[in-house]
Amino acid sequence: MSNKPRSGAAATPAARRSRAVRWAVSVGAALVTAIGLVLMFLLAQATNNRALYERYYVRLFGINVVVAVLLVLVIGWVAFRLLRRLRQGKFGSRLLIKLAAIFALVGVVPGALVYVVSYQFVARSIESWFDVKVEGALDAGLNLGRATLDSLSDDLAAKTRAASAQLAQVPDASAGLALERIREQLQASDVVLWTGTGQLIAGAGASRFQLNPERPTIQQLRQVRADRAIAHIEGLDETAAPGASLPPATVRAIAMVQRPGFDFDTAPRFLQVTQPLPPAVVANALAVQEANREYQERALAREGLRRMYIGTLTLSLFLAVFGAVLLAVLFGNQLARPLLVLAEGVRQVAAGDLRPTAVLQGKDELGGLTRSFAVMTQQLADARGAVEKTMGQLDAARANLQTILDNLTSGVIVLDAKGTILSTNPGATRVLRAPLAAYEGQPLALVPGLADFGNNVQQQFDEFQVERVQHGLDHWQHAFELHATGNDLPHQGSAINIVARGAELPGAARLLVFDDISEIVSAQRAQAWGEVARRLAHEIKNPLTPIQLSAERLEMKLSGKVAPPEQAVLVKSVKTIVDQVDAMKRLVNEFRDYARLPAADLKPVDLNALLTDVLQLYSAESAPIALRSELDERCPPIRGDAQQIRQVIHNLLQNAQDAAEAAATSTGRAGEVVIRTRLGDSGQRVRLTVQDSGPGFAENILKRAFEPYVTTKTKGTGLGLAVVKKIADEHGARIELSNRVVDGAVAGAQVSLSFALAGESQTAVAHTEDPKSSAA
Repeated sequence: MSNKPRSGAAATPAARRSRAVRWAVSVGAALVTAIGLVLMFLLAQATNNRALYERYYVRLFGINVVVAVLLVLVIGWVAFRLLRRLRQGKFGSRLLIKLAAIFALVGVVPGALVYVVSYQFVARSIESWFDVKVEGALDAGLNLGRATLDSLSDDLAAKTRAASAQLAQVPDASAGLALERIREQLQASDVVLWTGTGQLIAGAGASRFQLNPERPTIQQLRQVRADRAIAHIEGLDETAAPGASLPPATVRAIAMVQRPGFDFDTAPRFLQVTQPLPPAVVANALAVQEANREYQERALAREGLRRMYIGTLTLSLFLAVFGAVLLAVLFGNQLARPLLVLAEGVRQVAAGDLRPTAVLQGKDELGGLTRSFAVMTQQLADARGAVEKTMGQLDAARANLQTILDNLTSGVIVLDAKGTILSTNPGATRVLRAPLAAYEGQPLALVPGLADFGNNVQQQFDEFQVERVQHGLDHWQHAFELHATGNDLPHQGSAINIVARGAELPGAARLLVFDDISEIVSAQRAQAWGEVARRLAHEIKNPLTPIQLSAERLEMKLSGKVAPPEQAVLVKSVKTIVDQVDAMKRLVNEFRDYARLPAADLKPVDLNALLTDVLQLYSAESAPIALRSELDERCPPIRGDAQQIRQVIHNLLQNAQDAAEAAATSTGRAGEVVIRTRLGDSGQRVRLTVQDSGPGFAENILKRAFEPYVTTKTKGTGLGLAVVKKIADEHGARIELSNRVVDGAVAGAQVSLSFALAGESQTAVAHTEDPKSSAA
């Protein structure tokens, strides 16, 4: 038995393409999923960073949409393949769809639930961000910061105005010391004295180290002239770069220095004091200001922000769901593959295919299960191979036994305890001359013509059962004489002598073996009659001549010496004695010929030519009964003795003419004798048939027609057919005798002889017979 794996599809181009497609889909799905996760992370980061959001959100969102579309296409392609497998009726399609649906539901249902909750949460959270209380708190914080800064500005302006009074009597040349003293008093970072035209007079603090310190504007100086003192905060409007420290914020106050007395010619001077703001105040002010600015911006873009977050959430859901479905299909395929391999293997094992199955190399339990199943399948295949080998040997032995039984000349019948035929061999049909194979399953006694034989066999088996218990016998043997009288049998009316032997078989079966010994019995009878004929011929022939001579001498001595009446009696008596002696001599000669028939000298003989030569002696002028010949020109030479075959033809024609003449005398209808030759259908035998229109044979004569001294003719000796039978046996020819039946009435007798062709061996001549020709 072939051990090639039936799942060797991996070696085929289709299997390699399928595996390549699976790998491509898996790698592509993993790649697309990874890209989607990265893009989702970047999108989430973009929503938290306004600058990054404004710069890359649209691109990231578009790329995520493309990835989602690719996932949808991949899922659609996978779904299409599953549906196509299902429509094509491929094994395991329903299992794959079921596993994919289960995994997809496991991923989709929780995802959908989380999406619904997140949607509501995001929508309401965004609305809560822009609550009125939050906006009021931001406004209040912003106003508080402004008030604080204004208070610091006003305080510094007042202090600067008071400090300017100290410089009213100080000349420009000594203003530096006074400014240093004022800087220390006011804890300022820088103090500068300017002219009315914006020229630097003196400075204390950081301005001393600057080549071109920042001077007040003309507008500022004009405002100082009007208000005597002003103050403003610098540095709060500048925005620090990400990661950089906050810029220094200062309060700058400018006050006009009063002129001494009523000196209107002196140019006005202006005192500028710069004081740094506390860092905590600056940080809080900037934080409140930034928060308020962002709040106002987001309040204006509230709906867009809501759509952005919900869109991001929805896209995340789609990516998650599509990825879950795709992973469900892939993982379901991986999980179902061992089950499909096992199911396919079970289906093929159930169908009788025990070739090795595919084995998965995985280390999990399913892989081990496929390997165990493959080992089991191999063991089953080995066991079936051993069984098939044993069955082959049994079949060969059974075939040999059947061949032996078919070629046995003995008949073999197997019966059950009730006499029902279980099996037969061709020898049984040949011996019993009945179609036993057509009656298998029926009792032997129901076979036409074998009722008595079947009952007798059943009786012998019943008696054997009793004797076996009493005497320990292992078989029985008995001789039977059968008379086939069925109309459908080829040898109706003929007697069959058989010897049968019976024995018990296991299982309450019964074995019946029998042989046809008809020819043996006939040969024994012929031999006995030949011995009788030889002795009779010897004992009777010796006194016949003296009797005849004595009678003739009496007639010669007494002729003319007795009265006429006595003379007539004498002549009649002597004539009777002489005639009877002649008859007895002929009888003795026939006895002698029958007993001393010489061995046949078998040579090629043209049967048609021999018949033509013999039939010339039976011309229409000399023959009282019409004789018609039907010779087959195809007949080749036969193997025989021409003289003995000539004697056979004479005997058969004489008997046929006598029977036809007797029937014509009694019925008044013209008789006819037909002699024909025919080549058998097998081309191996030539059949010689002689038919007459006589009364046929009586049943008791038909059974023993070939025995010596059996005759229905008043003047016959009963040795004609016996001599024909003996010559036929010498030639190895098969002879058949039957009545011709026409419309249910006997229309005459028929004798057929089947001769072997010239050139065949004596064994073939003795045992070969064409069954179709023998039925003619």
